[in-house]
Amino acid sequence: MLGFLNKILGGNKSEKDVKVITPLVAEINGFYQQYQNLPNDALRAKTDEFRQRIKDHLKTIDEQITAKQAEADALPEEEMQARDVIYRETDELKKDRNKEIEKALEKILPEAFAVVKETARRFKDNTELVSTATQLDRDLSVQKDYIKIDGERSVFKNTWNAAGTPVTWNMVHYDVQLIGGIVLHKGKIAEMATGEGKTLVSTLPAYLNALAGEGVHIVTVNDYLARRDSEWNGTIFEWLGVTVDCIDKHQPNTAQRRKAYLADITYGTNNEFGFDYLRDNMVHNPDEMVQRKHHYAMVDEVDSVLIDDARTPLIISGPIGKADNIEQFFELKPRVEKLVEAQKRAVNGFLNEAKKKIAEEIRILA
Repeated sequence: MLGFLNKILGGNKSEKDVKVITPLVAEINGFYQQYQNLPNDALRAKTDEFRQRIKDHLKTIDEQITAKQAEADALPEEEMQARDVIYRETDELKKDRNKEIEKALEKILPEAFAVVKETARRFKDNTELVSTATQLDRDLSVQKDYIKIDGERSVFKNTWNAAGTPVTWNMVHYDVQLIGGIVLHKGKIAEMATGEGKTLVSTLPAYLNALAGEGVHIVTVNDYLARRDSEWNGTIFEWLGVTVDCIDKHQPNTAQRRKAYLADITYGTNNEFGFDYLRDNMVHNPDEMVQRKHHYAMVDEVDSVLIDDARTPLIISGPIGKADNIEQFFELKPRVEKLVEAQKRAVNGFLNEAKKKIAEEIRILA
């Protein structure tokens, strides 16, 4: 009976959502077919093209924000109230800018998803991808042995290590994964069973939102997954000119951790992201902060992170001492307690003596 009613009403909520998305999937696959004929350099150049299109879309509002900031800076320091008004107007413009970014990304989405899908296909079908070397290629080749520079050309192999395990890229996005990527980009929850390619799905909205240059956070439940996924998917992003890092590889409050947050896509565990946020709210100087403005995030195992783990608050405490320090603590504790008791007795004695003297003075005066 319920199935019959669903058919009459056009399906359940999930089916209706998929029906709305389906035309977009067809559009993505249309661009995917076109991009198969592009040379490697032309496909990689799509990233710069998308970034320029976003920049052009934001040109007017960016000019307005710059003008407002210049106006505030030109005011004398004593006119704080006038400055405050301008700052509030600037904040509103920045909120509008975020909305404009969303509009620009919606227009680019079919093409961007198609670029990622075509890149995945090329890594699957070729043991090496040869193209003109970029500065990012040259920088990465120093750190990663699967990237070689041969004169003006870069060579990316399709086999590399992910969390210490060799992997050969063998995945291309199916339509169901395109649907999952669209759902995640729209800020909704995509429920997928184990083995349906959640890690591959994340490459689509991660690349798209990284194009805005505001940073993308991919939150996982443990440091192994954070490191593995950053290295497994990282090569796809890096070939397309998008930087990737993982905060769990670097110590807190270090230049390396700050640099990881400046990457286009940053992987990490929910605890590390959370503690960095708390520490950033305790600094004395903004330069000491490691995180930048929050823009877009994807959370793996969202039910666990936002429901189960969220019931236990993150607490920043002092470092735990070494074993010898603990022994010293237990050795000195009784002495400190004796000292405190002696101080209490002395203070109480002084207090009682003071009370007696005050009482005697009162009697004499009376």
